[in-house]
Amino acid sequence: MKRPAKPKRPVAPAPPVSPAAPARKRILIVDDHPFMRAGLAQLIERQPDLMVWGEAGNPAEAQACLAAGGADLLLTDMTMPGRSGLDFIKDLQALHPALPILVVSMHDEVIYAERALRAGARGYIMKEAGGENLLAAIRQILGGQVYVSARMSGLLIDSFSGRRTRDSQSPFGVLTDREFEIYQLIGQGKNTREIATQLGLSSKTVDVHRSNLKAKLGLKDMTALVRHAVHWLETRGGTP
Repeated sequence: MKRPAKPKRPVAPAPPVSPAAPARKRILIVDDHPFMRAGLAQLIERQPDLMVWGEAGNPAEAQACLAAGGADLLLTDMTMPGRSGLDFIKDLQALHPALPILVVSMHDEVIYAERALRAGARGYIMKEAGGENLLAAIRQILGGQVYVSARMSGLLIDSFSGRRTRDSQSPFGVLTDREFEIYQLIGQGKNTREIATQLGLSSKTVDVHRSNLKAKLGLKDMTALVRHAVHWLETRGGTP
């Protein structure tokens, strides 16, 4: 006689497969101050949707990092050794046009933000804005938008609409990026030859820019230009 077949054990249903968490966005931090990089890295690494992809202390190191690809957003200061912030942003725009850039700077946004945006940055935030605002700026730019403060947004709208407010009236608005860069170097105490060497220009070209600066800022001589630049850098431009 055949033995009765044993009842089959019920098969336990497979555990539900949880959807994979979205990949964390990768941030490259570029700043010549190690403590600043460490603070930014600590803030970013605490976020579930963000991670530090790499760190660099100057534009050359940043370009070496980017050669391998992989960053979703780059945070950069405006003042670093080896390359001006504006030129660095323009370089990135040319070499990595799809990489969004957020400038995180101690320098006055009224003076620098519009220039940074024109150079190719997607946002500008001052370091004093705090961590929560910085994270909001990062996420806004990663979402495809541009970030500036509410105050700066109002000034930009006024500028585009042709209206001029007291805050937006600045003598530096008439300067080209190169003239503004040379003005800052004059404020740092650099002479014509030093500026020419740093920027890869001839001394004659630097002297032409200095003359243009004097005329555009309404200064009577080069001594007045130097005093003006030094005073501005110490009181409003911030220290490099």
